[in-house]
Amino acid sequence: MLQNILLAADPAESVDFMIHGIFSYQLFGQEVWITTSHVCLLIVVLVLCAFFIIGGNVFRHAKTTPSGFQNFLELIVEFLDGMVDKTMGKKGNGFKDYIGTIFIFILFSNISGLFGLRPPTADYGVTLPLGLITFTLIHVNAFRYNSIKAVWADKCSPLPPWLPLWMPINLISDIAVPISLSLRLFANVLSGTVMMALVYGLLQKVAYGWPAVLHVYFDLFSGAIQTYVFCMLTMTYISNAMGGEENA
Repeated sequence: MLQNILLAADPAESVDFMIHGIFSYQLFGQEVWITTSHVCLLIVVLVLCAFFIIGGNVFRHAKTTPSGFQNFLELIVEFLDGMVDKTMGKKGNGFKDYIGTIFIFILFSNISGLFGLRPPTADYGVTLPLGLITFTLIHVNAFRYNSIKAVWADKCSPLPPWLPLWMPINLISDIAVPISLSLRLFANVLSGTVMMALVYGLLQKVAYGWPAVLHVYFDLFSGAIQTYVFCMLTMTYISNAMGGEENA
């Protein structure tokens, strides 16, 4: 089981980047499989839960002069809050917790390959729900901060509201948002996972030490970039749906 979960328990071994079933059970007459992707996702979630619990305890007993772990946590919070403020302005005050949570989750999921796990974000079943959450927030806030008349006019744009010829195209564009968001993240993370699997699989005899450089790029650098892009696009879409600054 452990060998199925870890991408590279032994760098000299061939790495299998596919998702494998670990065990199955019957649910309402249907066979349901628990896969390596589920286990890796569970590990990431448990680690992050522990991180958040410890972090919350540190902030509850925060010192006036931060040091050590408290200083590290404050740097993270300031970075995430600053990113939301620069992108969404005052409208982002209610989204800081959400953006901060998905940023940390996606980043840690992307870099989990450094620890031998198969990144959960290399599974479309993980990235698609993230895209659908963004899609829901976009349209909930569009109706929350704009009148139905304004939403209708936006869907008919660039033609007048009484001539909705462009509405089907705009609706397709809206539907494409969660698909493009989730596919971009999924494809980039999966491609890095496949590349590392090929390196270990084809160069078994010499795959010692130097693949760490590739891990830094595919898991750390590319993973951080994809996390930033996903969150920036999420904030931009939501901010645009909310309308002008007067709606903040």
